[in-house]
Amino acid sequence: MISTHAARLAAALALAAGLALPGAALAKNPMVGGAPMYASKTIVENAVNSKDHTTLVAAVKAAGLVETLSGPGPFTVFAPTNAAFAKLPPGTVETLVQPQNKGTLTAILTYHVVPGTLTGKDLAAMARDGGGMAQLRTVQGTPLTVTTKGKTVYLTDAKGNRATVTVANVMQSNGVIHVIDGVLQP
Repeated sequence: MISTHAARLAAALALAAGLALPGAALAKNPMVGGAPMYASKTIVENAVNSKDHTTLVAAVKAAGLVETLSGPGPFTVFAPTNAAFAKLPPGTVETLVQPQNKGTLTAILTYHVVPGTLTGKDLAAMARDGGGMAQLRTVQGTPLTVTTKGKTVYLTDAKGNRATVTVANVMQSNGVIHVIDGVLQP
């Protein structure tokens, strides 16, 4: 049985890694972080090969969410890059991966995961149908706001911080990953 925290992380990771730009075609094996992302592999199996997501992978391991994100899902993961984590105040990542901060780290990671498989086209349609924005219920429980401008998809967190989907619709065997340029916070 998947724990609540693990399920939340999986949903968050799925969102981070799987957003696609509205109208963008789904590439068979898109390149992320210098590595091909295979639709036949799980979110974790692909993420470990991306040189742009080593911080995210380390955080997922520290939070104990590897098994969850390797599960059947489906998950939509919004995957922050190493550069996104580097924008956080100095020492933040090092503090979060400490065992005593596992709960906080898990909450942040699961905030990047939404249950189900939502492509960029799906996200754009939700925003359009919602009058320019849509709320996504994350695995963590706090909603994320999705907006679009042209073919660009944006996510706004509960604190008002905004991240842009830079690589969308990276299809996985257990969901989709959308690469983002910021770390979202509940």
